[in-house]
Amino acid sequence: METLSIRTSSAEVAVGPDPSWRSLYRAGGIGAALAGLLYIAALVLEFIVPPAPVAGGAATLQYIASHRSFYILAQTLWLAPGVLLMIAFLALPVALKHLSKSYAAIGALIGIASWALSLAWPTTGGGGHALVYLSDQYVAATSAAQRSAFAAAAEGFIAQNTIPTITGILQPAGILILSLVMLKGVFHKSVAYLGIITGIPGIVSETLRPLMGISYAVYGILLIVWFLVIGWNLFWLASSKSSSRRYPS
Repeated sequence: METLSIRTSSAEVAVGPDPSWRSLYRAGGIGAALAGLLYIAALVLEFIVPPAPVAGGAATLQYIASHRSFYILAQTLWLAPGVLLMIAFLALPVALKHLSKSYAAIGALIGIASWALSLAWPTTGGGGHALVYLSDQYVAATSAAQRSAFAAAAEGFIAQNTIPTITGILQPAGILILSLVMLKGVFHKSVAYLGIITGIPGIVSETLRPLMGISYAVYGILLIVWFLVIGWNLFWLASSKSSSRRYPS
């Protein structure tokens, strides 16, 4: 397999990130950091509310009916950061383009695509807002046949939601590519290494998600930490004194 090679001339490194994009760096930094905080809030909510059933359409719909407000809030907290992270993934290639325009663009495109697809098909590892509608219909049903139909629909939704998809794999792949570019500069190398150790396990975790069990949480924690770190570094880059220079290696 051909190894990813990113070459940068000394002249390109000296140029550094374009300071005229300072507002985008700031917006991306705030977006990434806020996304990380929203994910932390979602995790806290998961510990506060009784856990949802791991299987069974009828049981899931009954659970949602009993915890409707909390369920909607949790799903929103898991999905809303996608919009914020699209801004962050737009800011990163602009900050890194003087190092490798091609790979920076490819990494950003893959990352943005992952969030765009997740918003187009709004589901999370724990469900989705569509289940709220099915739950409402299940509760309002007047016959066993109707309840069975809604329970079967929920079962199909849950099954499809647990199957690994390209949407989940794209996110860590984009992070990995951007992090390889970061090895050449702009941010401290520790930020690049964090992205690499997030991206590689992330690709494996998303590919083997049904088999990962609780170990999948390790990738989730790394991902949140990466968002917070990238958010801080993009915000740092937006400062008037730092946007024209880069961290030392």
